[in-house]
Amino acid sequence: MDFDYIVVGTGSAGSVVAARLSEMPDARILVLEAGGADLNPWIHIPVGFVHTLNSKTVNWGFEIAPEDYTGGRPMYLARGKVLGGSSSINGMLYVRGNPRDYDDWAQMGNQGWSYEDVLPYFKKTESYKDGFGQYRGGDGPMEIAEFPERYELMDAVLEAGRELGYAPNPDYNGPVQDGFAYYQVTQKDGRRHSAYRAFLKPALKRGNIKLLTKALAARVLVENGRAAGVVYERDGAVEIVRARREVILAAGAVQSPQLLELSGIGAPDKLQAAGVTPRHELPGVGENYIDHFMFRPSWRINRPLTLNEMRRPVPLAREALRYVFGRRGLLTVPTAVIAGFVKSRPELDIPDIQFHIAPASYSDPILRDFDDEPGLTIGVYQTRPESKGSMHITAPDPRRQPHIVGNYLSLEYDRQITVAGFRQARAVMESDAMRPYVAREIHPGPGVDTDAEVLDYCRSTGAAVYHPIGTCRMGHDPMAVVDDQLRVHGLNGLRVIDASIMPAMPNGNTHAPTMMIAEKGADLIKQAARAGG
Repeated sequence: MDFDYIVVGTGSAGSVVAARLSEMPDARILVLEAGGADLNPWIHIPVGFVHTLNSKTVNWGFEIAPEDYTGGRPMYLARGKVLGGSSSINGMLYVRGNPRDYDDWAQMGNQGWSYEDVLPYFKKTESYKDGFGQYRGGDGPMEIAEFPERYELMDAVLEAGRELGYAPNPDYNGPVQDGFAYYQVTQKDGRRHSAYRAFLKPALKRGNIKLLTKALAARVLVENGRAAGVVYERDGAVEIVRARREVILAAGAVQSPQLLELSGIGAPDKLQAAGVTPRHELPGVGENYIDHFMFRPSWRINRPLTLNEMRRPVPLAREALRYVFGRRGLLTVPTAVIAGFVKSRPELDIPDIQFHIAPASYSDPILRDFDDEPGLTIGVYQTRPESKGSMHITAPDPRRQPHIVGNYLSLEYDRQITVAGFRQARAVMESDAMRPYVAREIHPGPGVDTDAEVLDYCRSTGAAVYHPIGTCRMGHDPMAVVDDQLRVHGLNGLRVIDASIMPAMPNGNTHAPTMMIAEKGADLIKQAARAGG
């Protein structure tokens, strides 16, 4: 089979890229997705993220190697294995980051990636109720909704933020990020709106996209310094498909570098150690792995105002009816309800700590097992961590999980911001606004107070937030993998377009920036096609 373009992956990037390329009527596009159809009902009911994040049927479930920095524990890394990729299993929070993020990318030498440059692509992606203005888009494919529910306890958190000097922010995705607000979510009519549902599924009607599910890309076919196609496995057979113009890897920050290494593209010593013959030297492949590291202190609430009580049989039945007939209530709740963007030190120009605040507490916060009594949890992480890890294959087998080293909290600076984030969360809950609601601190409890005790708590209970980036870093230095056109250095016809190209972590969740990267990447490919490239 021959196509003009081959896109690997249907997640936050791949669905956008494929859909936009299909706008060229003479282009034939093949899209390979290793997972299956998005038939699992928990994908579409928003509260079902608690199931999809831990489901082996729609989730790769990678493991991050244990490290001394985080208590010697292996950690879990959810990645979508289904149409829509991680956009079909994530917490649905829509956060663009801070305008400064993209100006910093440009200052690193990446032309065309300043906030002024990327803002049109953010707007192009989204459909938001207050769109059609300077900062927001109103007619894009991805529906961005204001979380519809309002809770007395969460309104009190907004007031607590005001006490700390952060006024409620009407739009943290606008010109100013600082402050507290109800999260914006990728939901449409009370259902998850994945990148597949928003972009790729409608584009299939154009007739110039061939979509193959359960097709596991094994390697890129490299011939005479050019990406000539992709080798993939499907139904027990190995197939080769060729690309007349370009191969686009949009498999994410774990599997895009994995595919490069399986293809012999990377650091020769690491490739040889994994049993792969080096074909093209790029030492930065799989390096610069960055992720957010979240810990989750919680408090007991003295009134029945939380989600904990709603999960009991009678209230849950009532909430199910609210959802069926009005697409409202408990079943629409994303991974967090209130966003907080705060500073570890008042002299900072932009926030460096993010809160994910939910009117619930958990016996197991990773699995979202609710407590029996009312509670509130604040997920806390440093938004732009400086600690960096790596991701490398261990065998020439696409089904073998790579070795992932997170290096969370390996740098002293990150440890200091982490402790500061905990103290900011505790300050929220000790405010006058929250005092009428708080019975006591559950985790870690008031006995944990010194910096050393707080850090030990964070190390021993924190977890990855599933925001991996940077492993095919964009730049022009010897450790960069792609240039600012997202072309793999030294090879023709091969681009990487997903979160792996981010040179640094954006100030927040990664789904929205990844869709922006895909919009811009698709435009770069179209420009090359018009120029005859």
